[in-house]
Amino acid sequence: MVDKYEAKFFIAERVGKDYVIPTIGVYDNVDQINYDALPSSFVMKTTHDSGTVVVCRDKSNLDIKATNGFLSKRLKRNYFLTQREWPYKDVKPRIIIEELIGDKKDDLCDYKFFCFNGVPRLMFIVSNRWKEGGHKADFFDTDGNKLDIYQPGFENNPKTPELPSCFEKMKELAAFLSKGVPLLRVDFYAVDDKIFVGELTFSDSGGYAPFIPDKYNYIFGDMIELPFNE
Repeated sequence: MVDKYEAKFFIAERVGKDYVIPTIGVYDNVDQINYDALPSSFVMKTTHDSGTVVVCRDKSNLDIKATNGFLSKRLKRNYFLTQREWPYKDVKPRIIIEELIGDKKDDLCDYKFFCFNGVPRLMFIVSNRWKEGGHKADFFDTDGNKLDIYQPGFENNPKTPELPSCFEKMKELAAFLSKGVPLLRVDFYAVDDKIFVGELTFSDSGGYAPFIPDKYNYIFGDMIELPFNE
């Protein structure tokens, strides 16, 4: 579920392939990548970690040597050793190239749902990613009400982003994808009301980003039912 390539098969099986971001190719190393055969825009990621992303909006401006160097270095990264997130321990390091969804000029909002035992309980919207001022995060309950919450380094957007028109469908999909899991964050993108699953995450920010005000650490923590019996 955390392998960015293998997760596509899990998502397709649970909710359907229409919600999977199309894959251009998956590679064991940069030498296997034929840049001439790639489209003019695409997204490159490593499958085994978090945060390794190259967004190419115009291939003619891409520094291929620097990109290959960056990806090769990240392929050697043992992400499990950084914060001991157990799902990443044995994930095979690979490179995946996906279609760039949405407008090539703008960054997509990221809709992230915290689900407990298959029930979405709250979500936040990441906006302003890759732009001046850094990305922002705004929290909502699953009725769409804005919550007065933030996490250090992820301040609220001065202009609160709007919920997508497909918000209810996202909740439905999040419930299906998180069924049987004590806690799972399910991420989505929306392009002209078409929904794509971004990723599935067991440990938001590695478990190191507290919620402010502090009371929400207890409120959300109490939503986790342990021991868990499916």
